[in-house]
Amino acid sequence: MKLLVVGTLVLALSSCDAKIDDLQVYIAEIKQNTPVNIEPYPEFEDKPTFIYSAEALRSPFQRPRNTGIEVKPSSQPNCAQPDFARTKQPLEKFGIDALSITGVFTSNGKKWALVQSNTGGLFKVTKGDYLGLFFGKIDSINDGTVSFTEMLPDGAGCWQKKQATLTMLSKAGENNV
Repeated sequence: MKLLVVGTLVLALSSCDAKIDDLQVYIAEIKQNTPVNIEPYPEFEDKPTFIYSAEALRSPFQRPRNTGIEVKPSSQPNCAQPDFARTKQPLEKFGIDALSITGVFTSNGKKWALVQSNTGGLFKVTKGDYLGLFFGKIDSINDGTVSFTEMLPDGAGCWQKKQATLTMLSKAGENNV
């Protein structure tokens, strides 16, 4: 009985042969009748050789050498100048349009304001602190309003004072003058 089952399986498996002759004939016909269009390679024109003639000049990727000429800002006598020697405070790296007032509080009789930058940082300031890019010194903090004086260069060596305010109603990007 086992021999009969094994013989039947061998006979069945040997009769399973793939009949792909018609498929091979069809593929050969398609290859003969299909035109092959291959575009020729594009022709590139020769460009003239560039001759570099600035090897004696400074590389644009190197810092300029100190030429020994000291440039002094021109200042006129008796005109307002900011204090360049003082240490900058954290809010002086933000423009006024990047700051907004988020709250005002009083602690030990001193008024403070919470200022938020556009980067999400929260800072507390009081009268006399600095903010903004143009040496803005806080003059007063009242009812959600921070008043400060900025010093703007006039181009002739002097600095002009300008009053500005930040309010709790203004968002970063708005500046009430």
